[in-house]
Amino acid sequence: MSARPFIVAIDGPAGAGKSTVSKVLARRLGFALVDTGAIYRSVALKARREGLAFDDDEKLGELLSRVHISFQVEGEDNHVFLDGEDVSGEIRTPENSMAASQVSSRPVVRAGLLSLQRRLALQAPKGAILEGRDIGTVVFPDADAKFFLEADPSTRARRRFEELFQKGVERSLEEVLADQIKRDQDDASRAVAPLKPAEDAVRLDSTIMPLSEVVRVLEQTILERMSKR
Repeated sequence: MSARPFIVAIDGPAGAGKSTVSKVLARRLGFALVDTGAIYRSVALKARREGLAFDDDEKLGELLSRVHISFQVEGEDNHVFLDGEDVSGEIRTPENSMAASQVSSRPVVRAGLLSLQRRLALQAPKGAILEGRDIGTVVFPDADAKFFLEADPSTRARRRFEELFQKGVERSLEEVLADQIKRDQDDASRAVAPLKPAEDAVRLDSTIMPLSEVVRVLEQTILERMSKR
């Protein structure tokens, strides 16, 4: 039996730098990138398009049986495809972000997408980096390397505000911070797979730590563990 791909779990709240760090690491290491947040965002987008209530477990379960989500990395970007359509931008609007937080709290959705997340990672030829909120605790509790990125709320809100501004989305910093606070509370308090660091995760605070330094620390740790595997 061939060895399992090297699995890297990167968890943390919105705005902690997970996406940026994961894309850089995947490119440097030649690993597949699985953005689990984008998977939940895509399900939320499909539910919104079909007018489904976010607490309608029966219809959400039926939706999962016919949703198709895939990724394609091009240069600096990780494109997300929903049923063959590139929805990379649409899934990251403030409205869809809040919808994703609600949809992801449903046990039927988390259970239904668990196998998809694992399959996308395990089919990687060399290794996979998974970013999300419960990778190290639920999706891959036996990951080869686990990290938890965090930063203070104001710093994370500022990063998100600047990201939305660059995309032409009009949103005040106060609105972004309010949305983030609610999402943090929802993610941390949900009954199923709440946001929390795995006990054996390496924790890094990116409030004042440049993301380039975060990448360096994570890459060094990953390479050391790969050499010992």
